[in-house]
Amino acid sequence: MDLQQLEEEARQAALKDIQNMLQRPGQLEKVEQYRHRIARKKASVEALLKTGMQNQLEGVRVGLKQLETCMQDVREVRRRMDEVERLLEGVPDVYDALEVVREENTKHSQYATAMENLKHIFNVDASVQKTMALIDEDKLLNAHQCLSDLENSRDDLLYELHKQPKQHASDKITLKRHFEKVDTVSQALEKKIRLILSRTLNTVRKKPTVIVTALRIIEREEKNDQFAVQQQKVTGFLPPGRPKAWRKMIMDVLQAAVGTRIEGSKLEERADNKMWLVRDLEILRQIILEDLRVVKSLCVPCFPPHYDIFNEYVKFYHEGLSSYLDSIVRSGLEGNEYVSMLAWVTHTYPGVELMSHPDLNVEVNKLAGPLLRQEHLKALENEYLQNMQRNYQEWMTKAAQTEKQEWFSEMVPDQDEHYYHTSAPVIIFQMIDQHLQVTNTIHQELTFKALVMSIQQVEIFGQTYLKNVIELKEHHFRNRDQIKYFTHYIITIVNNSQQMRELAQQMKQLYWPKSRTDHYEDFEKLLGTFQRIRAHAANYLLEEAFLDMECHFNDLFTVKWLASTIAVDTICVTLDDYFQDYNHLRPANFEMVINEAQKLLAKRYIRALLSKRLSKPRAECDAITRKINQEAKRFKLFFEKIAPKISLSDSPLDLIATLSALLISDIELLILDLHTLLGSYPSLSEDHLVRLFYIRNDVKAAEVREKVQDAMKSKKSMVSIAKQDCIFKEIVFSDKLW
Repeated sequence: MDLQQLEEEARQAALKDIQNMLQRPGQLEKVEQYRHRIARKKASVEALLKTGMQNQLEGVRVGLKQLETCMQDVREVRRRMDEVERLLEGVPDVYDALEVVREENTKHSQYATAMENLKHIFNVDASVQKTMALIDEDKLLNAHQCLSDLENSRDDLLYELHKQPKQHASDKITLKRHFEKVDTVSQALEKKIRLILSRTLNTVRKKPTVIVTALRIIEREEKNDQFAVQQQKVTGFLPPGRPKAWRKMIMDVLQAAVGTRIEGSKLEERADNKMWLVRDLEILRQIILEDLRVVKSLCVPCFPPHYDIFNEYVKFYHEGLSSYLDSIVRSGLEGNEYVSMLAWVTHTYPGVELMSHPDLNVEVNKLAGPLLRQEHLKALENEYLQNMQRNYQEWMTKAAQTEKQEWFSEMVPDQDEHYYHTSAPVIIFQMIDQHLQVTNTIHQELTFKALVMSIQQVEIFGQTYLKNVIELKEHHFRNRDQIKYFTHYIITIVNNSQQMRELAQQMKQLYWPKSRTDHYEDFEKLLGTFQRIRAHAANYLLEEAFLDMECHFNDLFTVKWLASTIAVDTICVTLDDYFQDYNHLRPANFEMVINEAQKLLAKRYIRALLSKRLSKPRAECDAITRKINQEAKRFKLFFEKIAPKISLSDSPLDLIATLSALLISDIELLILDLHTLLGSYPSLSEDHLVRLFYIRNDVKAAEVREKVQDAMKSKKSMVSIAKQDCIFKEIVFSDKLW
């Protein structure tokens, strides 16, 4: 560090401080104060510096003393190491000199081991027989003690051989052959323990001490295994047959016993009883519940805590049951067996009826996972839905055929509160409801899938139904004498279609999740299909009725019509006759047919009015207008009589009087009337109006066309505000006026 530079920097800093202090003349009086203050600061800094230097010097002094001590220790260690090296120089000579002693020591050790095991060496056969007898007498602890003595003797002798620097294989073979019956005894004891533990659930109820004895023996063997493994790590010697791993063996035995118990629970096959799977699953539930109760209450006190025997048993039953159910699924299920399996797996097994029962309280999904893998459950659900779809297709195809056969029968349809119907709609939706109730016991997603599939199948049924209805209509109108109760069955079809829509709406309210919007178009498609069937069938009813009145509509607005009311009388009587049958329609359908009948009657009457059958002078048009108004009023009175509860406001029949009023209008003011009329009925065409004025022969067609064209040009483009305006769109003539 450059001291001169530091001194210069300090000097410059001091000058700046003095300049700052003495900027004004009055500050000169305080120079003495400044000097004292700076002197105090200087003394304080010097004291701090002195203290710091003293601390540093003290630390250096201590460090030097420690280094000196270390040097002394290193010299002492070096001196002693040299001394040890001098002492070790004579060790090889001592080692060679003690070779004879070492050999004698080895012999002594072998002799000592032989002396200790002499009794067992000479009495192997007798000890084996005694041990086997004890096993047969179920004195297992004594038998295991004898077996342990034999094994210890064999293992000690083999270990002594293992320690020999020059090992001879023949010695080991001879010794093992001498003790070979010990392995037979060990196997016999293992077999006995296997037998006892394979009957654990039965034995623990009657003689729990037998189980405890077997477990004590296993625990001893586990300790012997641990000792043998540790010894191998140190010496490289492992006794024959070690580790026995009897604890793992008994776990395998317990698991095998559980598997056998599950497999043995099956009492019936599908050929014996259609409810075989339900019965089998219920038997399994009862067996597993009872067995796990026994394990929790009786086995847990008998088994060592580290066995965690209750949870182990839960896993055994879980794995065995999973394998058993998987084999049933692979062999194939039928009908409601899918539902039984899915409901049992997803609800019964993990629920309060089994694993979550208060006596068990097992969270099996956390402990052992799902009973069936997710992909297997999905496959099972898909198979169930496919099976349900096949059932729907078969049943609905049959239902459509049965309905079609009934239409051609000689029997009147069934009545429910005076309304014609068949049982098909109720049966279809009862069947769907039953399926959905069942799927609801499994989970909501499956219910939604089943609901969507059911809707799709009913819509397909509706398409077939519509096709059959159209064929029925065509067959009937080719020869109206072939089908005796055509009208009755068309009424039935209208009622059934409405009922199908209502039942579909009820089903939607019951099962459609409010949060789901996907597949909603399938539901709308279903409603649309049966609405089309309803509309088609209603039109067929009226088509038949109006076919009988065709000749009477042809008599309207003719010379014959002017002098007679026969045509309108006959039309009303014919309609009244048909509406006697239409009373068998449900109220909503009856109202629809009434409205359609009014519309159709108005359209046919207006078409006759515009058909250029009559041409009279202005003077006679008053009488024609009065007659038209009277007939329109009569039509309305007729509908009021047959349908008093249905509102006839804004009836299509009102159009008749509206058009007839033009026949007596002033030709000069006609354009104003046309503006008003076209404003309400923009679909009214020039052709319609010219045809209307054909009845007045005092007005030239060219003049009418001119006024109509003027009114048409000046009318504003607008959407129809009168709901009856559509009638004019449906009245089209093929012949031209000019």
